[in-house]
Amino acid sequence: MQGFTTIDLIILIAYLGAVLFAGLHFSKKEMKGKEYFRGDGSIPWWVTSVSIFATLLSPISFLSLAGNSYAGTWIMWFAQLGMLIAIPFTIKYFLPIYSKLDIDTAYQYLEIRYQSKGLRVLGAIMFIIYQIGRMSIIMYLPCMVLSELMGISVDLLIIIMGVIAIIYSYTGGLKSVLWTDFIQGSVLLIGVTFGLIYLVSNIDGGLGAINYELFTNNKFLAVDQPIFDPNILKDSVFLLIVGAGINTIGSYVSSQDIVQRFTTTNDSKQLRKMMITNGCLSLFIATVFYLIGTGLYVFYQSQGNPLPPSAQQDQIFASWIAYELPVGVTGILLAAIYAASQSTLSTGLNSVASSWALDIQSTFNKKDMTFEKQTKIGQRVSLVVGIFAIVVSILLAHGGVKSAYEWFNGFMGLVLGILVGIFILGAFTKVANKFGASLAFIVASCVMVYIKYFVDPAKVSFWSYSMISIAVSLVVGLIGSVIYNKVKKVKFTPPANSTVYKEV
Repeated sequence: MQGFTTIDLIILIAYLGAVLFAGLHFSKKEMKGKEYFRGDGSIPWWVTSVSIFATLLSPISFLSLAGNSYAGTWIMWFAQLGMLIAIPFTIKYFLPIYSKLDIDTAYQYLEIRYQSKGLRVLGAIMFIIYQIGRMSIIMYLPCMVLSELMGISVDLLIIIMGVIAIIYSYTGGLKSVLWTDFIQGSVLLIGVTFGLIYLVSNIDGGLGAINYELFTNNKFLAVDQPIFDPNILKDSVFLLIVGAGINTIGSYVSSQDIVQRFTTTNDSKQLRKMMITNGCLSLFIATVFYLIGTGLYVFYQSQGNPLPPSAQQDQIFASWIAYELPVGVTGILLAAIYAASQSTLSTGLNSVASSWALDIQSTFNKKDMTFEKQTKIGQRVSLVVGIFAIVVSILLAHGGVKSAYEWFNGFMGLVLGILVGIFILGAFTKVANKFGASLAFIVASCVMVYIKYFVDPAKVSFWSYSMISIAVSLVVGLIGSVIYNKVKKVKFTPPANSTVYKEV
């Protein structure tokens, strides 16, 4: 057990320098306005696809997926199969709408469909607040783990990660973010796949030993984990697939950090390839992580190899990397964990900047803003939000505001997830109007807050939340819109190309 060595540190520093160089290289061309927020049209679809993959795979997932299968079963792996629902749904219904409307942000759709600047600003504000909180947690958690393994100050790790992400987000806009995401996503894919191959080669019996644990000793699914439960609100494989699928639809449809990637092209074929490739990468890497987790269980628990220090569930993979891999390879794999954090962070900075400048600042400005002004606002927002996230992350690392902050971020995440209901209401109904959408959001928010904080989790699974909130939004939104139209004696007609229905 050699742990983290000087050679590994040199490799990690070289990797961070290479990422910074790449970000600055792709920011050579001065970008203004839409180019800063949407790219300059030169970004290949496969780069954007890997960027979406890297954005959705946060470092929290990186550390927890292997930990889940190490300590338990593969039940949570089935959540990844929700992609099989989310991707075809998004390709068929929402990508054509967004492409025809040529939207700049996710929340611009709400303004166009409901003719309401208020709904656009509401969506943007909620996304920004949640994303800032998420960025802080994403820096804090992996840096805490890496700090223990490397013996480096957690504050220093947080500051370095934040500063590098701020530099290339500030200077190059979305183009720099996408290319650096591509590099970091590729490092992650290659590094983790190598980790699995190395682990299997060091297990007596190799894949056969892993398969034995999976299918003979119930490490794939436990006997009390049903494929289907007649009470669809309780945990089952079926609910995980459907619930995770709807959650992923929410990210694809209503989260600016993902929708922003769709705005890089209006070519429907490229958008389809982008989505399908992202789905394949996500399913592949999730399967690799779960195989690693089960492999680590065989390596440590079944075959009795000594556990490394700090071998808690979510740290087991990172600990194995530090203490079992050859010198040098350890540095590359730990760089992959750092890469996952940095990728999500840079994406968050750029998406918050675009949403603030285009959804909020432009809405309240009496005069049309020039591209130069939009870009300057976006850069300032990237800088300020980045510094704020670094400060909060350091506070979290020292335990000052952890419980209250995580509760608030969880609450904002719950309410932000409800937004997808009014996107689906707008796309799939012609009668829905501003009043109905606003009422739907308020009622769905109240219902979901009640369920989350006042209903026994054993009775209503977290994975059913998205289904409930969308159902409430559709019912309340339709009824509210119909009543409003009758009382006001108006006939609301949605703008062209803002629904899934073909124009007559």
